[in-house]
Amino acid sequence: MKLKHNKYFFLVLFFILNACSVNYSFTGISIGPEVKTISISTFFNDTGQGPPTIAQQFTEQLKEYFQRNSNLSIVDYGGDLQLEGAITSYRASLRGVSAGTGNNSIDQAAQERLTITVTATFINTYDESQNFTNRSFSFYEDYDPNTAPLNANEQQYVDNIIEQIILDIFNTSVANW
Repeated sequence: MKLKHNKYFFLVLFFILNACSVNYSFTGISIGPEVKTISISTFFNDTGQGPPTIAQQFTEQLKEYFQRNSNLSIVDYGGDLQLEGAITSYRASLRGVSAGTGNNSIDQAAQERLTITVTATFINTYDESQNFTNRSFSFYEDYDPNTAPLNANEQQYVDNIIEQIILDIFNTSVANW
């Protein structure tokens, strides 16, 4: 008897969710049912730093993320949603120093940080209140240059940072988080 009531509950819930004017999904996406496409322009590397393929990598991973986590179709230009931008900062910086020991010792970097910043513009052609222009998204990876130097691990650090920036852009543009 209880199973029968659960079945009806889920059936009613299904109809209610489908009748709403806003699509709901368990990924947290919040876009109107009229929105079907997104165009993502190539994000250029305006810094001149980082791996030579970072701009292409970022753009392709951004497109893949939207394809995996939404029902939007990717179009070359003129999408219902439009996303464009650039990598505006790629910076490795010293985070901490460890003092050397002994008479002839020198201080060494104990921790460094790789930070990447992306600036993005988002246009929702159906709801201008969702738009944003030149919004910065930044993330970093801390590492020990003595045990995991940048030159040997740069691609891994870049992958981790890009993954987080893409998540932030997705959440800000279509998940409204």
